[in-house]
Amino acid sequence: MLADGWSYSDWVVGTVHIRDVDPQWPQPGAELHHKAGPWPVSLHDSSTVLAVEQDRRLRLRVGLWPLGEGVVDIRLEPDGAGATRVIMQEDFERGPLKWARNKINDLLLHRRNIETLRRLADIAERAERSAL
Repeated sequence: MLADGWSYSDWVVGTVHIRDVDPQWPQPGAELHHKAGPWPVSLHDSSTVLAVEQDRRLRLRVGLWPLGEGVVDIRLEPDGAGATRVIMQEDFERGPLKWARNKINDLLLHRRNIETLRRLADIAERAERSAL
């Protein structure tokens, strides 16, 4: 799922449309061009792959300018029973959102990421059932 840049708007909360995906996605330096937020105030920006370890990790620089820029680190850990645990960590690194950090923002970001992981799990589980 992480290697299919066109699917990100299906599971990343807040991403409403994928406008383009570089053909080399998810290799380092490749970009995914997205639209985030509701119309008519949607933001057009891109996310760039910073690092990838196939079937283990994907690290992205995500843009939401003029609000800021962050880094999302997604790690995959096999549980030994045939399932995979997905761990997602996100933090703002530049722009106004970096300076607006507080417990309320942290809670909202945490809840958003929980829902993102739920959506990703639903899609992965449906794909696995279809493959059987």
